[in-house]
Amino acid sequence: MATMNISLPDGMKDWVEAQAATGRYSNSSDYVRDLIRRDQDRAAKLANMQHLVTEGLTSGFSDRPIADVLAEARGLSEAD
Repeated sequence: MATMNISLPDGMKDWVEAQAATGRYSNSSDYVRDLIRRDQDRAAKLANMQHLVTEGLTSGFSDRPIADVLAEARGLSEAD
């Protein structure tokens, strides 16, 4: 595992140490790693959402009624 040293303002350092002291994290590094993992997950979800939006925008227009599209999106069909 690589080591990285960072500088934080006193208030942020106190916050990180307080989070580690709650017992949820084993130490300050564990808390920071959790923040990074959450940020990575968030970035991946945003990238996926942007991909879906772009895909929708480039797919063109549809003549289908919106009720049919929504029913399909919810997993319903006309037979239901």
